Amino acid sequence: MTEYATPETLESESFTDPEQAVKRLIELYDQATAFLCQRFSEAMVEGAPERHVRAFYPEVRIKTTSYAQVDSRLSYGHVTNPGTHATTITQPRLFRSYLTQQIALLIKNHGQPVTIGPSDTPIPVHFAVAANPGLTVPQEGAAGFTLRDVFDVPDLSTTNDDIVNGTHVPSNGTGPLALFTAQRIDYSLARLSHYTATDPGHFQNHVLFTNYQFYVSEFEAYARTQLADSNSGYTSFVSTGNVEITDAETPIEAPAKLPQMPTYHLKRKDGSGITLVNIGVGPSNAKTATDHIAVLRPHAWLMVGHCAGLRNTQALGDFVLAHAYLREDHVLDDDLPVWVPIPALAEIQIALEQAVAEVTELAGYDLKRVMRTGTVATIDNRNWELRDQSGPVQRLSQSRAIALDMESATIAANGYRFRVPYGTLLCVSDKPLHGELKLPGMASEFYTTQVSRHLAIGIRAMEALRGMPLERLHSRKLRSFDETAFL
Repeated sequence: MTEYATPETLESESFTDPEQAVKRLIELYDQATAFLCQRFSEAMVEGAPERHVRAFYPEVRIKTTSYAQVDSRLSYGHVTNPGTHATTITQPRLFRSYLTQQIALLIKNHGQPVTIGPSDTPIPVHFAVAANPGLTVPQEGAAGFTLRDVFDVPDLSTTNDDIVNGTHVPSNGTGPLALFTAQRIDYSLARLSHYTATDPGHFQNHVLFTNYQFYVSEFEAYARTQLADSNSGYTSFVSTGNVEITDAETPIEAPAKLPQMPTYHLKRKDGSGITLVNIGVGPSNAKTATDHIAVLRPHAWLMVGHCAGLRNTQALGDFVLAHAYLREDHVLDDDLPVWVPIPALAEIQIALEQAVAEVTELAGYDLKRVMRTGTVATIDNRNWELRDQSGPVQRLSQSRAIALDMESATIAANGYRFRVPYGTLLCVSDKPLHGELKLPGMASEFYTTQVSRHLAIGIRAMEALRGMPLERLHSRKLRSFDETAFL
């Protein structure tokens, strides 16, 4: 008797048409998850089945035999060494455009077909039923039987960042084709829904992070102006709780309770719109948000938050364009050692500087009156000013830091780690070393006058990056020696 109850599935097949390859991925995934959902529903009514129920993620696999070098300008779309490379796939409908593009590049650059078929990685029942609103996985002990005895549950041995961290050891001589396994992606998709209160399908390819709720109302106001313009290219605005409007005049009722990271999406049909995430204060939140958004493979993310100005020559409201980061946030030390440099990306820096010039209507040497370029220090202690100043201030001075916050270096470092183009444009909201603290009255006036302009700069930069070819935006600086083919 068979040890497992499994669905009858399609056999592995080779494809030279990327669209047909993705179609097969969808068929395999739908077949597997439908089987698990059906068996799970039966088990909740009838009790535990006699055999363990199992279905598998689909996979993409390619085998190359030549060391022939592809276009050296490309940072992705090819494997670095001959051999077999594979990756498991989840929710291929959600990633349809991305998968089609990546598979097309593989086939084109290597002149080899890809093989699509079931993998040997089981789909955890929690992830299989996630898209079915009528099903929920009960807590341990509530089902009348031990869940993991009957269904597969998430496995941390395949739900990790070994590939992106460069510590992955290939099994059976098969190298990774993508940065994330299917289980790792499913884990993050579930977390995104929880932390942001919006479905992953709403996320756009250009993500703005901020550390203040003040930016949200400005973003909604901007979104409404774009929806009122039939030529803007924007199709809808999604608020917390998946409330979606397509008309500029449609009111949005504020939720009774905001999620941990309120998130809003100004959408375009091709996913090239803008998502705004209010990550709140602190490097832990910054890491959490970027850990999970990274699996969606955005084309860029930028930090547009507030900071402490460290130079006496800075004024409240001045902008800081980060070209280096002093990492004292510590949350990524185990994943990305502090000795790893986080380079500035030319394409992002140019887009941000040009956006500042356009919005402020300043150029050249005059632009230096309102913006400085330099090192941004990120720290994990919000009240760092209350400590003995000899240590922190000396380090800040030696690093040539011009601003300090609690999120920017974390976001940039995780962008580097996850191969997502990143950048930082901050706005000086206080100068604690020079007696200008963020007091209630001062803060109110500052926010009223500066938030709108700052957000406009971030949006302008994203719109400039949207028009840039992907092969130019995704810099080779972000790719390692032995890199995965998928972006």
